[in-house]
Formats: sequence, structure tokens, C-alpha cells
Amino acid sequence: MNEEQGREKATLLIVDDDADNLESYSMGFSRRPYRLLTAGGGARALEILRNEEVDVVLTDLKMPDIDGLEVVRAAAALPVPPVPIVITAYGTIESAVEAMRLGAFDYVTKPVNLLELRAKVEKALEVRSLRVRNRELQGLLADQFAFEGVMGTSDQMREVIEQARLVARSRASVLIEGESGTGKDLVARSVHFNSSRRGGPFVPIHCAAIPETLLESELFGYEKGAFTGAHQRRIGQFESADAGTVFLDELAEIPLPTQVKLLRVLEQREITRVGSTKPIPIDIRLVAATNKNLAREVEEGRFREDLYYRLNVVRIRMPPLRDRPEDIPLLVSHFLKEFAKENNRPPLRIAPAALDRLMRAPWPGNIRQLRNVVEQIVVFADSDTVEVADLPPSLRALEGGGEKAQGPAMSASQRATADGQAGAAAPSPLVNPQGVTLADLERNHILRTLEGLDGNRTRAAKVLGISRRTLQRKLKEMGLGNE
Repeated sequence: MNEEQGREKATLLIVDDDADNLESYSMGFSRRPYRLLTAGGGARALEILRNEEVDVVLTDLKMPDIDGLEVVRAAAALPVPPVPIVITAYGTIESAVEAMRLGAFDYVTKPVNLLELRAKVEKALEVRSLRVRNRELQGLLADQFAFEGVMGTSDQMREVIEQARLVARSRASVLIEGESGTGKDLVARSVHFNSSRRGGPFVPIHCAAIPETLLESELFGYEKGAFTGAHQRRIGQFESADAGTVFLDELAEIPLPTQVKLLRVLEQREITRVGSTKPIPIDIRLVAATNKNLAREVEEGRFREDLYYRLNVVRIRMPPLRDRPEDIPLLVSHFLKEFAKENNRPPLRIAPAALDRLMRAPWPGNIRQLRNVVEQIVVFADSDTVEVADLPPSLRALEGGGEKAQGPAMSASQRATADGQAGAAAPSPLVNPQGVTLADLERNHILRTLEGLDGNRTRAAKVLGISRRTLQRKLKEMGLGNE
């Protein structure tokens, strides 16, 4: 079975206005594992293409009603185009070349050698299979890096997603700022895979990981003999990203001399390989990220001001995880599923008390640190429910008013009430259709925080890492009304 195309046999459409030729070609493929369709002219071929999914089209070029060039053109315009092969007389090879320009895979000349024709059809089927698979992979990438994949429901992340969505439609350079581990690379990939350049390459370059002496040749390439050890020409990362996106991570680590050349690339849209004087035009979009304050780097002379303004066309600021704890349940649920699958375990659930500890942690390493902790939890958990005892020691120590908890200590009666609420919900895990939902967990966490602060909404919003306006909105959604 042809798994890529989901049918038992590949479909071959044979088009020829000569009935004898049509019969001869059909007989030549009748013993092969194909589903054969035939058309006695171009008009019938177009009708079949509109109604059938075809893998390979074998068409004569010269036909009285609609010629083979129109058949090739119509095939190429289909959402999942078949692979055309044209048959032409020796004296009209120019037409065959034109057909290939329009999308034909190959051509054969008359009189037709059936063995040669069969071989070309087999190769065309291989090309078709690869195209279908590539289309599937592109779809998977688009799903993986859709804006919904940039996880978060907080106001801060909604703003990030909206900014990224709008800038993806443009050609503008993008500067993403934020602490390490906040997901800057994921936003960069989302911008690329939701832009008109999604079919081109996405080339990430970690500037801090490349020695300063090699950075220029890595970015722009070099010619043979440009320096000791340059035994052959090498294409640089910028040139290999043509028609796509370059993602410069840790941008602030680029040394000043290379910054000058980078500015020239952005302004003139061309690169020059090391050891050459010939400029090479390139068509790229630049997305850059940094965990440093570039404005301060400019003030202190470590980053060029003109390059900063050239890059800072659109600026996206990634919020640290400690400022959006309401996003943690969603992230934890995602990572639990991811690592359970990787470790061949059934889906894990997390008890509300354990999730509460994760939401109270400061997370200096942001999402990357949270991801590593969840992976550790999955590896060492000895049941399908993650309890407080399964957390790392530093997180187990985060009691309601513990030394790392956000907000003041609760009184004994407040702690008893909060523990009672957590205990009532504890049997119901996070990922459980019949248990506690993420909305329930968020509601409990907000109410416990408010109770611990004697109902002070301003202080509660600060402890929760959200604005007072956002807290008011969430309380209204919970049906708790206004003050």
C-alpha cells in the first residue's frame, strides 16, 4: 500500500487524442500496480483532474482541442499537483522544454520506448511521494509553530502573540528581548512559519557559541584560499538562508567589527564572502534575540547605535515566567504529556497542591527551568499522579508562607482554610476529564491568595504577577462581581 498517499495503487492518467496510442500506452502499464485513467483529449483530461486525485499525468503535447501545455498548466495549479510527463515528436522538443518550465517532470520523444517510459513514470512517482511527504512535514511544522503553540493565556503573552501575528505578515526585522529561557526562539520560529517565507529555510545562529575569529566566515562564508585551512569555498549561513529567515540568537555577543558588516548586509541586502570582493545579493528576513538591554549596550559602547536602530524595527518583549504564574498550569500540562510520551509512560496527572508549589516558585531560569523540572519529575515519579513529594526538595519547601513564597505568611486559620480547600480538590488531578480543570486550579489559587491578603486586591494582583485590572476581569469571569 502507498502509505504516503493513502491509496492501494498510484493513479496514472494517460492523455492522447490518438486511440491507438492511448491503447498502446495503457497496455504497457496494465500489468503494473497502477490505477489507470485515460482521456482522449485535453478537455477530458482537465475534467478528470478536477474530479480525481492523480499522481502522474502522461500526456501528448499536440492535441486538437486542448494541448498538452494546458494540461500541464492545469495540473500544476492543483492544490496537490500530480507529476506530468509529456510525449512529443522529435521536431517539437522546444514545446517539451516549455512544458518543463510550466511544471512537467520530464519528456519522452516519439516513437516511445515503453521501458524508458516506465522508468520515467517510476521516478515521477518517487518525486510525487517526496512532495506529498514534504507537504505533510510543512503542515506539521506550521502546527507546531502556530501562534497557539506559544503557550500562555496571560495578558502579557496575549500581547506577545498578537505582536508576532501582526509582524509575521510584514518584511520588517524583528528584535526579541527577554531573559534566558523565556521562549524567544519559539516566537522567532512562529514568526517565520506564519509568514510568506514559510516555504524557505529557517536558519538559527547562536552567536555566543561561535568563536569571534570564526563568526564572520560562519555568517558570510569564504572563498578557497581566504585563510589557512580554507581548502574550498564554503557557503555562509546568510547565503544558505536565501528566501527564508535568519535568526540571530544572543545578538549582543557579536563583536563590533562584525556588527559593521552585518549593518551593511541589512542595508544593501547583499553579502561578501571572506576572501572575495564580489557582492552576492540575498533575500532574507532577520529576526534577532538578546537577553541583554541593547539600549544600555549602546550607551556603554558595546553595540553600534546605527545597527540597533536598524534592527529595532519591531520589538517584542518576552515576559519572565515569574511575572505570569497563571500560565504555569498550561505549560506543566504540556510538558507532562511531552515527557510521558518520550519515556513510554501513561499520561501523568498533577495534584493541585503540587501544582500550587510550582506556581509559587520564582523560576529564575524561566520556561527552560520549568521544562527541566517537569522532565525530572516524570523520570522519577513512581505513580501516575504527581504529588508534592515527587517535586525537587527546593519546591517541596515552598509552603503557603514559606521563605520563597510570594506574599506574606498566612495566619493559622487562613492556612487551615487554604489547606482545606486544597485537600478537597486533591483527589482530582489536573489532566483528568472528570477532575479539576485548569480554570478550577486558577480560581483556587486566586481565592487562596486573596484570602491570605485579607481581600486586598491590589496586593493580590502583585503577588499573582498580574495587573489589578486583569485580576478584576478574572474575578468577574468567576462570577464574584466587583468590590
